[in-house]
Amino acid sequence: MPRALSKKIFIGMSGGVDSSVASYLLQKEGYQVTGVFIKTWSPDWLPCTWKEERLDAMRVAVHLGIPLITLDGESEYKEKVAAYMIAEYKAGRTPNPDFFCNNFIKFGLFYNYALAHGADYVATGHYARIAQKVQPSRRLNLLCGVDPSKDQSYFVAGIKKQQLSKILFPIGHLQKNEVRDIARKAKLPVAEKKDSQGLCFIGPVQMDEFLAHYIQAREGNVLDEQGNIVGIHRGAEFITLGQRHGFTITDKSLSGQASYVSSKDISKNTIIIRRFPPARDLPKAWRAGNLLENKALLEIALSQVNWFMEPEEGKEYTCQNRYHQKHIRCKVTAQGSLVYVELLEPPKDPPTPGQICVIYDDDVIVGSGVIDVVG
Repeated sequence: MPRALSKKIFIGMSGGVDSSVASYLLQKEGYQVTGVFIKTWSPDWLPCTWKEERLDAMRVAVHLGIPLITLDGESEYKEKVAAYMIAEYKAGRTPNPDFFCNNFIKFGLFYNYALAHGADYVATGHYARIAQKVQPSRRLNLLCGVDPSKDQSYFVAGIKKQQLSKILFPIGHLQKNEVRDIARKAKLPVAEKKDSQGLCFIGPVQMDEFLAHYIQAREGNVLDEQGNIVGIHRGAEFITLGQRHGFTITDKSLSGQASYVSSKDISKNTIIIRRFPPARDLPKAWRAGNLLENKALLEIALSQVNWFMEPEEGKEYTCQNRYHQKHIRCKVTAQGSLVYVELLEPPKDPPTPGQICVIYDDDVIVGSGVIDVVG
């Protein structure tokens, strides 16, 4: 982190242990820390949780002796995150709400608010890092968090490169257990609080449950590769490519066979499943063209691309097409507003339109984009 020198910093405080420890560490560095709790939209049918989360953030702020501001981001979140997510699912795509929440709320609304109110820096409790890594260039790079099990660089890869000089990730160099230890030693009120689970900012609710309030469930047919009806599902909009559940097989001849969703047709409300080969046979199945649309190698097209550095033609990178998915080898070709990523090894799950693809050069983020076409 840059030397504090009494610099003013606004940090997003969610009431969780990560942002609380980040606030504590910044204070120890000598920054003038102001906590900001971001109030986002919550549907009427969900129990209200944001007041409890803000209360935890207030307890931490009082413990540290720092001010806490509540920033109203309800309309921004509802319009740019929730509405976008619902529209994407209706179109048969699978968006990542956490990615867009960071883009539009934490590093959009909050970032702009902080700088407009005199902040020198903006901070969050993400497990990612910002440093000068690629030489001889002196520009800042966005890097993976040190803890591979908690790395959140995938979710913040939509940050603009011109923002990096104003952003700090105080816990990105730490392991999760180290963060817990710091919280306990500092006697933070949330030291033993469990990590939040559920949909970004909305709370502990499953995606299917959330979508069911905005998309009418329509029972449809499950087809095999030959077009035979082998089961039923509750709505193609609720199904993600690569999904291994969420449908019922009624054909007894397929009983006990592991299958996954290979494609879907929203207009016909049908999904097509394929038998999933044993894990040890995946590379062989890939090479034989049996896994993904009879292609030995798969190419995906990205839109809404955000570069931190220009990719080199022919250079081998790695990419991540879903959070916590293993990084796989790839090559990148830019053609106008579209970017094509050629996968050089099989992913665990097939890439899905609407999801985010993040491109890495070792632990440095090269860029990111929304998966538009898989073929």
